[in-house]
Amino acid sequence: MGDEIAELKKAVAGLQKEVSRLADEGEITKLQYKYGYYLDKCLYKEVSQLYSNSPETIVEFVGGRYKGKAGVERLYVNRFAQAFVKGRNGPVHGFLLDHDQMQGIVDIDPSGTTAKARFRALMSAGTHKSVATTHPRGLVQWWEGGLYENEYIKEDGVWKIWKLRYFPFWHADFAKGWSNKEIGELNPFGNTTFPEDPNGPDEIVEQVMLWPDCRVVPFHYPHPVTGKMVAEDDLRAPNWGEDVSTSKPALKLS
Repeated sequence: MGDEIAELKKAVAGLQKEVSRLADEGEITKLQYKYGYYLDKCLYKEVSQLYSNSPETIVEFVGGRYKGKAGVERLYVNRFAQAFVKGRNGPVHGFLLDHDQMQGIVDIDPSGTTAKARFRALMSAGTHKSVATTHPRGLVQWWEGGLYENEYIKEDGVWKIWKLRYFPFWHADFAKGWSNKEIGELNPFGNTTFPEDPNGPDEIVEQVMLWPDCRVVPFHYPHPVTGKMVAEDDLRAPNWGEDVSTSKPALKLS
């Protein structure tokens, strides 16, 4: 009887751990989806509040790295709000900025306090013709597709975004399409950092990639069957018929 009770307790403990893991995966998926919904409507204060207070918190976005909660607020509440909605918190009439969040793969660390996840984003954005003369962007329509490789942390029992890394894979004018995108056209930060640029990143990240660059954003997880990580050379993207050694180096997750 004693052995049976011990086995039962072991089984219950295993089930409790599995239930906790599945619940955490669900909470992180909801967290990322809520991030997207707030971002859609330029609710940058609410976006910033999703982030951890840890000094190790970062956001990497198109060549810039913002550090800590102050850096997070500088990017969203200052830079994005000024650029898209003239400093307010919330949408403005006639401006579309949808960020669909999809294809989430969430992995919880055995400690149960941190996690990693990969999500895909598809953006549809632009202005309505009725605001073409009043919105600083004029009449524009664009698409964007990108990947997140993020890390999350549980603080006081609540999951928060810890390290967000967004890699915009392709960016396209609606009329011209992605095939006609000019190389190097999307470079919002240049080489200017904070405080020289009051709303700039703390660091410039060298590993910027954008279509037609087809390098693979590294996977945080191993292959589900082989248990192996994808070989570094296989993450690179040489020109057709050329040796992989001639291509740009593989991207890395900082």
